[in-house]
Amino acid sequence: GQVVMTQTHLIDLSGGALAADVTDIVIPANSQIIDVVIDSVVAASGATNLSVGDVAGGAATIINTYALGTGVGRKYPTTEAGGALAWSDVGTTDIRITVTASAATTAGSTRITFLYSQNNNLS
Repeated sequence: GQVVMTQTHLIDLSGGALAADVTDIVIPANSQIIDVVIDSVVAASGATNLSVGDVAGGAATIINTYALGTGVGRKYPTTEAGGALAWSDVGTTDIRITVTASAATTAGSTRITFLYSQNNNLS
């Protein structure tokens, strides 16, 4: 069996829109992304769309334009939010995660947590 690993990054939305904010999250090669959980800790001051990707592959390879909303709480974008192929196997090299937020908000913070099975090569 495999062990489920997690990594988390807190996004500060109080400074406005984010353009491919590079995180400290690195998903190891051949890992399978099981889920991406979004926790809105402090409500955004306006509607914003989040995209999550990797530095080399593009800003929306994992989640493409997910409507965050202005409420707090846990959200599950699922693979229907775009980037479904990247979830099954991240490929043969490590990927560093980036986050993009579309709207110019003046408040809000959101935590993104990746759950993945390390080196569970499904290709």
